[in-house]
Amino acid sequence: MLLDPQGRSFSYLRLSITDLCNYRCNYCLPDGFKCDHKAHYLSLDEIAAIVKAFARHGVNKVRITGGEPALRRDLSEIIALVKNTPGIDKVALTTNGYQLSRHIKSWRSAGLDAINVSCDSLDPRMMQAIIGRNNLDAILQGIDDAISAGIKQVKVNTVLLKQHNYQQLEQLINWAKSKPLTLRFIELMQTADNGDYFNANHVSAEEVGKGLLSDGWVETLRAKNAGPAREFSHSEAIGKIGFIAPYSKDFCATCNRLRVSSQGKLHLCLFGDTGYELRPFINSDDPTILDNAISQFLTYKADSHFLHQGYSGATTDLAMLGG
Repeated sequence: MLLDPQGRSFSYLRLSITDLCNYRCNYCLPDGFKCDHKAHYLSLDEIAAIVKAFARHGVNKVRITGGEPALRRDLSEIIALVKNTPGIDKVALTTNGYQLSRHIKSWRSAGLDAINVSCDSLDPRMMQAIIGRNNLDAILQGIDDAISAGIKQVKVNTVLLKQHNYQQLEQLINWAKSKPLTLRFIELMQTADNGDYFNANHVSAEEVGKGLLSDGWVETLRAKNAGPAREFSHSEAIGKIGFIAPYSKDFCATCNRLRVSSQGKLHLCLFGDTGYELRPFINSDDPTILDNAISQFLTYKADSHFLHQGYSGATTDLAMLGG
């Protein structure tokens, strides 16, 4: 089991397979994707070596992220590769919903267990204002198709934005009540490039949690390999509500996830200062070289992020590591 200097154990890997994204979400890439480096993304063989190494260290859940992972034509192969890795029990995917209806059955057949779909509003005009595309109907249809395809866990990610969708909070909650899914409100996080936007749009997710409790929602227990979201159920609801509050007290105390970028770097924190190259340690003849490197890098993990001080490390936008 991977342990850091604080004694936290890590059973969850977020694996980015591309930093390319085809949306222009105003909280992430308002000017669109900027190609400022050579696209030397992880190959299937490199992905296999990295996932096997983390599985040997006790990781049993892998979330495939981007950018937008559906932009890789070999996504189904990647899902199958990860799912068939000894020790990996759960494979999840985070997507903006691009061509979701078209691909969900093949992803499910490849072994996908869970999916998170970004949907920031149920109002087409509001969605276009936030993500730069008028395709809400396609996203909602994709969510329904994921449920119909038998995906075990379907979650919808909604970034809370004071000047945009915050007034639609009740509408979103009522929608989730009738769906077999979890709607998760994500607190807007400050990055190196969004300071003014953050100041104008940040909403405390903790306040949303207080509102849920006052409306009869009850907090549920987290699974051991779950992310940091707090989830709530209601006696009159089919769906669940969750929220991710990175600015809450002790948010980092239960950290159980590590990140590998599409360029093959291990990131100990979404808002850390640097990533550690894994590619030089991939050796098919001696896998322990990579195992030892991962263990050594983990000794550098800090106690906490420094978002409260307005410091977001080397993270310029959330697409670079998939959040």
